[in-house]
Amino acid sequence: METRRRHEEKLSNKWASTAASILIQCTSGSLYTFSVYSPALKSTQGYSQSTLDTISVFKDFGANCGVLSGILYSHANDPRRRRGGPWVVHLAGAAQNLVGYSLLWASVAGILSRPPVAAVCVFMLVAAHAQSFFNTADVVTAVRNFPEYSGTAVGIMKGFIGLSGAILIQIYQTVFNNNPAAFLLMLALLPTINALLFLGFVRIYNASTSEEKKHLYALSLVALVVAAYLMVVIILENIFKWTFLLHLSALVLLLLLLFLPVFVAARALQGDFGIAEQTPSIVSVDETSDLDRLEHYKKVYDGEEDPTGSDYRILPGDINEEISKNDNNDQQLERDIDLLQAMRTVDFWLLFLAMACGMGSGLATINNISQLGGSLGYNSEEVNSMISLWSIWNFLGRFGAGFVSDFFLHARGWARPLFMAITLAALTVGHVIIGSGLPGALYVGLVLVGICYGSQWSLMPTITSEIFGVGHMGTIFNTITMANPVGSYVFSIRVIGYIYDKEASGEGLKCKGTKCFMLSFFIMAGATLLGSLAALLLFFRTRYFYSQVILRRIQHSSRL
Repeated sequence: METRRRHEEKLSNKWASTAASILIQCTSGSLYTFSVYSPALKSTQGYSQSTLDTISVFKDFGANCGVLSGILYSHANDPRRRRGGPWVVHLAGAAQNLVGYSLLWASVAGILSRPPVAAVCVFMLVAAHAQSFFNTADVVTAVRNFPEYSGTAVGIMKGFIGLSGAILIQIYQTVFNNNPAAFLLMLALLPTINALLFLGFVRIYNASTSEEKKHLYALSLVALVVAAYLMVVIILENIFKWTFLLHLSALVLLLLLLFLPVFVAARALQGDFGIAEQTPSIVSVDETSDLDRLEHYKKVYDGEEDPTGSDYRILPGDINEEISKNDNNDQQLERDIDLLQAMRTVDFWLLFLAMACGMGSGLATINNISQLGGSLGYNSEEVNSMISLWSIWNFLGRFGAGFVSDFFLHARGWARPLFMAITLAALTVGHVIIGSGLPGALYVGLVLVGICYGSQWSLMPTITSEIFGVGHMGTIFNTITMANPVGSYVFSIRVIGYIYDKEASGEGLKCKGTKCFMLSFFIMAGATLLGSLAALLLFFRTRYFYSQVILRRIQHSSRL
């Protein structure tokens, strides 16, 4: 009986949860493979570029309107309820993924005879909406399990979902090459089955250990190894003619690498249990987990004087003003900051504006890579390689921004919004390079755009958890994420689609040359520059909060 209990304990641990989340994330990024099957969707249904861009916007809205997933996560993980957990959110995502992509597959395969555009938009919306459920369950759980290294934890989760596009394309090229309909069927089945296999392991554990940093770095190294391997495979596939056996061998090795997080988790479990038997090194962190971590900070530092002589001044932005109006500052500090409270602050809308400009323009770019490459004379294999490489750059941005911002926050006390401003400024440069139309500019520009776009996906959720707390993080960051499809709608349909169709001519309304996209990318460059300025303003508004709350909390945690 004791042996069985210990085995159950080893499987019920934050490291097993993290490994399971990573494996689910590895197949959850179907959003980034739209360019693989969009030409087949366009040709079989007889769509114009503007119509295809409309469908892509519904995809973006589905993937990024995760408010329902955030509400479900908060409800399912309410400590007052005996049943529930992140698995509920995963299950809802798996159901939507299966239904949405199955209907898209039936449309492209001809099983459904030319459904109306509105119906296809709904199919795409449902299929993409599943990703927000997978993402919310894994990212928010990671933040709760690793509150002191939330940037690194979010970077790992967001990094693997960024890599998932390249992973799915590798499977497609090996098993279903040149069959987009079969690829859609794979998207319906693979992420669904994968989530059902591992959802039971993803749970919240309110304890920290002295070895967290070491094991998170090991998981980060695994992510880098997988990314490097994928990049080498993609480059070699473009240089040499690969046989099916080579493709299969490369895929098998990739799958083995993807299970390395399980090995890291096993080593972490051994270390944790070995230490626990000798010394009580595991300490409780935020045992009520739904209370705002600002309450936890206040309790830890109760009695210390703030340099300004005012307790409420430790909060960021408009929260200061709201609390200053209430005589009972202690009572205000003990409240969770929910969605409605957050939406009454300038900080929330600065984040929203920055994301609409940065994420929206980046997503519009990936949605139009096929048409962009075609207008510049690239063939379908080269375009597929660009999409795969985009996943690599996207990963580097997601992982790197979380890791680097964590490092400088711990070492120098630099507030995280500063890195958002820097990456959005670099994204501006990437758009300008692509718009120039110079030889090789597309590859160089996509590297910058991919890295900087990916950076926002790890910076924004982490900043949200730090400014507004983790109690309602899933709902708040998913509401801010809605800026992504809002920006994508403006840039994809009102800018890229409109200009492309205006310049297109001949059979199939195709456009050739730099005139198809140059003006569009210059407009998006101006928008991302505006986003960078919004992020810079957020940095100045919150830097005192980071120095007085976040940095002190980290310093206190390191002494425990």
